[in-house]
Amino acid sequence: MLAILLASCTMDSGLSSKPTPLPAEWRNTANFPVSSPSRDISRWWSRFNDPTLNRLIASALKDNPDVSIASSRVRESRARRDSEAAGLFPSINGGTSRNTGRSRNDLAGTTSATSYSASLDASWEIDLFGRRRSAIQSAAANLGAAEENVHSVRASLAAEIATTYTTLRANEARLAVLRKNVTSREETAQLATWRQQAGEADSLESSQAQSSLESARAAIPSLQQAISQGRNQLALLAGREPGALDSMLIGGKGIPNPPNSLAIGIPADVLRQRPDVRIAGYQVLAAAANTRAANAARYPSLNLSGSLGLNSARAADWLDPETATANLLSGITSPIFDAGRIRANIEAVSAAEQQAIDAYRSTVLVALTDTENALIACRRSAERLTTLEKATQLAREADQLARQRYDAGEIDFLDVLDSQRTLLSLEDNLLSTRTDRTTAYIRLYQALGGGWSSGS
Repeated sequence: MLAILLASCTMDSGLSSKPTPLPAEWRNTANFPVSSPSRDISRWWSRFNDPTLNRLIASALKDNPDVSIASSRVRESRARRDSEAAGLFPSINGGTSRNTGRSRNDLAGTTSATSYSASLDASWEIDLFGRRRSAIQSAAANLGAAEENVHSVRASLAAEIATTYTTLRANEARLAVLRKNVTSREETAQLATWRQQAGEADSLESSQAQSSLESARAAIPSLQQAISQGRNQLALLAGREPGALDSMLIGGKGIPNPPNSLAIGIPADVLRQRPDVRIAGYQVLAAAANTRAANAARYPSLNLSGSLGLNSARAADWLDPETATANLLSGITSPIFDAGRIRANIEAVSAAEQQAIDAYRSTVLVALTDTENALIACRRSAERLTTLEKATQLAREADQLARQRYDAGEIDFLDVLDSQRTLLSLEDNLLSTRTDRTTAYIRLYQALGGGWSSGS
């Protein structure tokens, strides 16, 4: 429906809008099923089967200040729309007054007189050419954009929390791998010391083992720092003070695993679902309404005004019909000379409308590109992960064999050191790729417009 309205606005305004052809399907769907995604991804994070992640996002959607700010903007936009709508009706003002005057003359001395008056004044501008109605339509479109902005904030917040949480779990996994590697190097360094004491190796071998051990230990504080900062970042996103969520984040299931299947929908589904596309559409509607309102300013306006007054020496006489006065005025005003102000204003709002149309087209292109890129990342990261899992398993076997052969005195320590470095590098790459794969799915859910529903 929104796309139809946008098309009609463009036709009515006569502005240029290069059409953006929508593909019938995605180019990089891989093995993803194609169906309507709206129900499948409105709460996509639950598909990672991580209770802590679910609690985090639920808490953030409730307490994050940005969500509250966006909701307040909806109330502001609704009030502005209602204010514009009130202009369609007459305005009536009432008032009362009491006037006491004193006068002095030589014969009567000082005299005083008091009079009372009351009045009702009404005015009404008849919306002959739709200027007021166009202003109301603009305000209503701005309200729609504000409502979609709430959805956009919620969707972006969920994706950011999931990404930060994934990075946190990855750093925790890296720390566990590093500590295991440190334990292995401690054993190797102790063995090198024993070999030196037994005269089976020189001091160089022992020094190399100790250097390798301390190098691994030196990486631990950096990971601990990243973990603590990641927890604080999650607390910030959830609208809490630093450290408030530490107890919730202790433990966990490791890096969240994406689901095996995902209904991604067709491109048209994505454009209907993405809040940023919907916001851009409402902005076009608002700009078109502003253009119509500016054009209506060229035509005459009809104003009606009237008043009903009561004036008497005593307030009790207000019920006397003779104290009542009434008048009704009507007038038509039309711009004759304004030094080009109206024409310039029309040109300005027309340019703003063209900008909104171009921004809408740009947003559509970004939406299509985001989805295709996310699909590519999901597929390629899965391919890398499969290869790295095999390489890491082989590196573990090689490292174990190298240490056994070193214990038996069959190889030099440099061979052990090389196998340790290779294993640590592959394990780190494996964790990075798992993180990349999960992050790619998060970005795909976000690109598809997931994270909100009409009932949220």
